[in-house]
Amino acid sequence: MKALVTGPDGLLGSNLVRVLLEKGYETRALVQNGRNSDTLDGLGLEIVRGDIRDRDSLFSAVKGCSVVIHAAANTSTSPARSPSVREINIEGTRNIVAAVKKNDVERFIHVGTTNSFGFGSKENPGNETRPYTAGKYNLDYFNAKYEAQKIVLREVEKNGLPAIIVNPTFLVGPYDSKPGFGTVIIALYHGKLKAIPIGGRNYIHVRDVAAGIVNAFTMGRIGECYILGNRNLSYEEIFTMITRVLNVPPPKRVVSPNIVKLYGICCQAAGYITRKSPAINLAIARIACDEHYYSAQKAIDELALPQTPIEHAIEEAFHWFRENGYLEKETLNTHR
Repeated sequence: MKALVTGPDGLLGSNLVRVLLEKGYETRALVQNGRNSDTLDGLGLEIVRGDIRDRDSLFSAVKGCSVVIHAAANTSTSPARSPSVREINIEGTRNIVAAVKKNDVERFIHVGTTNSFGFGSKENPGNETRPYTAGKYNLDYFNAKYEAQKIVLREVEKNGLPAIIVNPTFLVGPYDSKPGFGTVIIALYHGKLKAIPIGGRNYIHVRDVAAGIVNAFTMGRIGECYILGNRNLSYEEIFTMITRVLNVPPPKRVVSPNIVKLYGICCQAAGYITRKSPAINLAIARIACDEHYYSAQKAIDELALPQTPIEHAIEEAFHWFRENGYLEKETLNTHR
């Protein structure tokens, strides 16, 4: 069986292609023209060049594949409104769906985001039945991913698209070459983060998400969404966990929502003046003040989703950063 992966050189894609190869799948990776993808070097993948905005290249890439995993996305949250984010995440999804339909693929795995469902508290976490609420942040990334998910679900209902949607929470692990959450790990290692917002997230080892996706080739139900997550942790809990694993002092000060939001406004204003992407903006500040907690029980039951301790994910991420020289890059932006 041959599988195509879009977005193969991101944090998820780099782990996913490794899991696919370990399980014996022929693996084809769609890589953008001119893109240098160091995390794919030496893996024995079939590399094809193309772009999810170009239907012709997608039709060629999908041909001969039994499974397609659409992991490519523009995850930028700064600036909050971005035509590129919408084009890649919405039009790119339409294009890959068209290619899948033309080539009679057996199963299509669309990688969404958990934010397409309403979040909850630790006592009553969000799940796949909760309606979308992240529109309040006015982020094109959240809105575009939600729209892309609706596109896939409509195709399932109207045209029988053999699709399953997976909705990962916050990924932690190795091969984070353009660090997302890795920027937080690196900043805590260097003592650069002095304050803690009051909100929280759900975290999962990126390799567990890759395993859940591969399980979805033969498990799960067509037309269903599955939250792929593990532990709900406040920022104070995850920062303490990271610093304990790294054996460095944790930040001490928990700051109020008003201070966090004011900081986001100031950073956003500075970005307008300097024309440089700020570390955070108001939307990200507002997100940091909320509890984005979810349950992954459906995926545990139906996709046999693994639940590796988050401490292990932190250790593996830190080891990869150290081995690849990222710990010397203290000036990395701390947003994704």
